[in-house]
Amino acid sequence: MAEASGKIRLDKWLWYARFFKTRGLSAKQVSAGHVRVNSEKVAKPSHGVGPGDVLTFAQARQVRVVRIVDLGERRGPAPEAQALYEDLSPPPEPKNSVAPAPRYEGKGRPTKRDRRKLDLNRPDTLD
Repeated sequence: MAEASGKIRLDKWLWYARFFKTRGLSAKQVSAGHVRVNSEKVAKPSHGVGPGDVLTFAQARQVRVVRIVDLGERRGPAPEAQALYEDLSPPPEPKNSVAPAPRYEGKGRPTKRDRRKLDLNRPDTLD
């Protein structure tokens, strides 16, 4: 019946495409109004979607934007699920773009060699 009209339930498609672990979780996201189809908020998990529709939703601290390419017939393995959509989201920023360790900038705890140099230059005030 769904294949005849070229549409499938939104919660079912999100589950097929492996964006959510269970169909119940995908239905909750849609019911809460956190999913947009072609830039319009959708509140019903039974909303029909088809190829060419653009979905926008939050997933794990990032906003996903995907275009539906195929409807799918089952919740298959990951490579099969990835063939159902085209990802339009901007790539995430690399996490390893952190400044170098402080001791390379002359900050932080001195090494043993540096400590010896400091001790040699310190005036003797204990005598």
